Amino acid sequence: MALEALSSNELLNFIMYDTTPFNEASPPELGSCSSMPPPPQPAETAAQGRKKRRRRPKVCKNKEEAESQRMTHIAVERNRRKQMNEHLAVLRSLMPESYVQRGDQASIVGGAIEFVKELEHIVQSLEAKKYALLDKKKNATNDENETQSNSPFGQFFSYPQFSQLSNKYTSQTTAAIADIEVTLIETHANIRVLSRRRLRQLSKLVASFQSVFLTILHLNITTLESLVLYSISAKVEEGCQLNSADDIAGAVHHMLRIIEEEAILGCHN
Repeated sequence: MALEALSSNELLNFIMYDTTPFNEASPPELGSCSSMPPPPQPAETAAQGRKKRRRRPKVCKNKEEAESQRMTHIAVERNRRKQMNEHLAVLRSLMPESYVQRGDQASIVGGAIEFVKELEHIVQSLEAKKYALLDKKKNATNDENETQSNSPFGQFFSYPQFSQLSNKYTSQTTAAIADIEVTLIETHANIRVLSRRRLRQLSKLVASFQSVFLTILHLNITTLESLVLYSISAKVEEGCQLNSADDIAGAVHHMLRIIEEEAILGCHN
């Protein structure tokens, strides 16, 4: 009877019929013929989402207009480079070969700066010699005030922050002891100082510049009797507390005042 029950169709149908829902069913065993695909992984789902969100690049409605703009830009840039090369060639031809060792743009511009500074020094020297000749012809006295009022270097000072000639002082109590003019462009300062010559004045001035984080890049010195004109190109280094041309002029004026006081004390001793 037991064998007949096991071989009955009703019992076989009961065993093969699976009523378990799909989401609650256990994973199929090895050797199973189940054809259900595995659920998608989160990474694959994110990748599919990214692919769907991709946008096609916009296509210019008017291709002829875009091409015309591109060609115009290329022509303008080509013309700019041509003009720059022509100007650099002219600039290089105006300088002695010793000022331009190489033909790149930086070398040409750097050489031009050095050449202009040298020309400025020559002009200052010629002005000083001219003044000396005129002074001898007019039999000018050696009075210091008169010498300063007829300074041969006055034309080099357009808007001095300190001046003995125009009695322009920064305060009511501090008189100018030198003509000082400073122009500042970004981190580059051009400084002109006209003062009386003092012993070891230049070395003290250079040391004072270093103490306030001003690096001297170029220095021209022109002397005439008791006067000296310094033309200084300096770089404002990181850490410098002088933020304007007036600040630098005030610092240089303070340096010269200290040098002046030390010179007076040295003479008295």
